[in-house]
Amino acid sequence: MKLDPFYLIVDSAAWIERLVPLGVKLVQLRIKTMDEAGLRAEIRKAKAFCAQHECQLIVNDHWRLVIEEGCDFVHLGQEDLQTADLSRIRSAGVRLGLSTHDHVELETAMFAEPDYVALGPIYPTILKKMKWAPQGLERIGEWNRRVAPIPLVTIGGLNLDRLDGVFEAGANSAAVVTDITLSSDPEARTREWIEKTDRWR
Repeated sequence: MKLDPFYLIVDSAAWIERLVPLGVKLVQLRIKTMDEAGLRAEIRKAKAFCAQHECQLIVNDHWRLVIEEGCDFVHLGQEDLQTADLSRIRSAGVRLGLSTHDHVELETAMFAEPDYVALGPIYPTILKKMKWAPQGLERIGEWNRRVAPIPLVTIGGLNLDRLDGVFEAGANSAAVVTDITLSSDPEARTREWIEKTDRWR
């Protein structure tokens, strides 16, 4: 499986409707705190909109809703992986991405036979407090060797100036949140990311 090198992560269907039409081909809907009815509505809107624009939607965490709403890709963190029913996920034809932050988590992830592995944080990040130190570029190369041919997604503190380094180190896709959502012009920054990552498509 090949992932688009530009992996946008946003926290609402509204962001998806705003940025996907610019040419985004891979987006994660990551909503941490919302009731089930709200989540279901957001997932439905995001799914329908992404289908119209030929963009791959990945839903974070909520694997039961992913199955019920007919989505085809879920991303799980390590805590969610411990309680997820992988056989149900697989039997529903849902692909799986998994987060990793250290060697133990990587072994756990590979045992689950994911469709991609994510490594982070590569650089210091303001998205959330992390108990792990920044991984750095050398760790990307090590993870690439360990997971290949499964795609490797990198996340954490990524911006346009750091993209060459992470791809040259072995990343297959670069995930971004705040460099776009906190930009003074998210649309312009999204276009820059699409252009900058074009050489790795």
